[in-house]
Amino acid sequence: MTSPDRIPVRRALLSVSDKTGIADLARDLARLGAQLISTGGTAAALRAAGLEVREVGDLTGFPEIMGGRVKTLHPKVHGALLGRGDADADVAAAHGIEPIDLLVVNLYPFHSTIQRPDCTLEAAVENIDVGGPAMLRAAAKNHAHCCAVTDPADYPRVLEAAQAGGTDARLRLDLACKAFAHTSEYDSAIVGYLERRRDPDAPFCRYLRLPLERRAALRYGENPHQRAAVYRYAGAPAGGPADAVQHQGVELSYNNLADADAAWECVHALSEPACVIVKHANPCGVAVAAELACAYDAAYRTDPTSAFGGVLAFNRALDGDTARAIVERQFAEVVIAPGYAEDALAALQDKPRIRVLGCEAPQDGASSARLHSIAGGLLVQSADRQLLGDAPVRTVTERAPAANEEQALRFAWTVAKYVKSNAIVYARDQRTVGIGAGQTSRIHSARIAAIKAEEEKLPLAGAVMASDAFFPFRDGIDAAHAAGVTAVIQPGGSRRDDEIVAAANEHGMAMLFTGIRHFRH
Repeated sequence: MTSPDRIPVRRALLSVSDKTGIADLARDLARLGAQLISTGGTAAALRAAGLEVREVGDLTGFPEIMGGRVKTLHPKVHGALLGRGDADADVAAAHGIEPIDLLVVNLYPFHSTIQRPDCTLEAAVENIDVGGPAMLRAAAKNHAHCCAVTDPADYPRVLEAAQAGGTDARLRLDLACKAFAHTSEYDSAIVGYLERRRDPDAPFCRYLRLPLERRAALRYGENPHQRAAVYRYAGAPAGGPADAVQHQGVELSYNNLADADAAWECVHALSEPACVIVKHANPCGVAVAAELACAYDAAYRTDPTSAFGGVLAFNRALDGDTARAIVERQFAEVVIAPGYAEDALAALQDKPRIRVLGCEAPQDGASSARLHSIAGGLLVQSADRQLLGDAPVRTVTERAPAANEEQALRFAWTVAKYVKSNAIVYARDQRTVGIGAGQTSRIHSARIAAIKAEEEKLPLAGAVMASDAFFPFRDGIDAAHAAGVTAVIQPGGSRRDDEIVAAANEHGMAMLFTGIRHFRH
């Protein structure tokens, strides 16, 4: 027996640009007795599949005009989508309007059109759908009586409902939400494109609309009394923790994903096999080596105390030896890697609470915007994707760094980009030996990094130092020299640069200026 809230699919209007699965859906609906109504290209595709279709022009008594720009904008279409059953039965009968129970529409391919290198403004405008969004909004508004479908992935559950006697209220409400989200995201893309055409030199649009879709609810936010969820950019290429597959472990929290993102960004800035350990959004150990197990060992030894309960990221598939070393040595909140050997997954199961995430490497097409919520609004900036400035790195001291020092300096500089300001990184042999992060003065970061190295018995003699911003005073250079550092890399740009360089010369240190700063707040 049919549930009272179910609406049988007696008439369905299908008009889609993405024709994935449409013929199969239409065929199954026709078998259930539904009348198929369609437009232009969709009608031709359905007829080619051997289906009987009624053209919209036959329904309205008015032909498609203006090159197809006007075809569904008619009372017999919108009245059929907006009719409220018995409440509008008399007016519908008076005008010969028959209700449409199911609308299947996806819009002109505006997104793919504007991504073509040869796309003109005229071509983009011609791919702005008008009738499709109007129909979707009408059907979604009237979801009490009509079901609006935009996504081929929803065809199976719509068909299942039709086979069970009709679409139910919960399904129609869910798909109405998706329809409004679909048209909203579509309009946002149009606004963004036209804004860029209007003012191509503007860094950001006047109107920011974010095409985000919730991927999952999280255990809690930064603290257990805060609620949280993770969203991803609709249509964005995979390549970040928001798309990660969880192989094992308890439910993720806000902090888990924030730390995983920080670790994931840093580890993929390194081309050789690498391990990054992050605690509270800061790397506490980073290393590269020929084998992941060696990279993990060196990263862990930078600061074992902070590594406890940290997030471990790898830029290669995790092997069994490295996984066993992790399990035997420490507690970790999260392990994230682009893949896992079978014996690695088996080893990690010995600590079932560890969240084990598989994640694709970041892709070039990922969003470049960085957002920060403030009271009453958002701060928006482009991502810091530049490691070094346009000008070449230059030696500013009497002594140039030796080859091994320069290699270590470039490694330390890469790591410093991902450490919270004020950031100081001591490194040698492609591994960190001390990290000072997030202090309100640079000298304190330098001293903390040295203290950490001393506590772990990691000698700083012959190590190098990277600073994410310039040194305002020579005290940071003096502290580094006292610890045994022989070479420094920093942006330069202080009013006291001459004094800083003179201090380095006094100590026989080499110093490089990069000309670019990497504050990270």
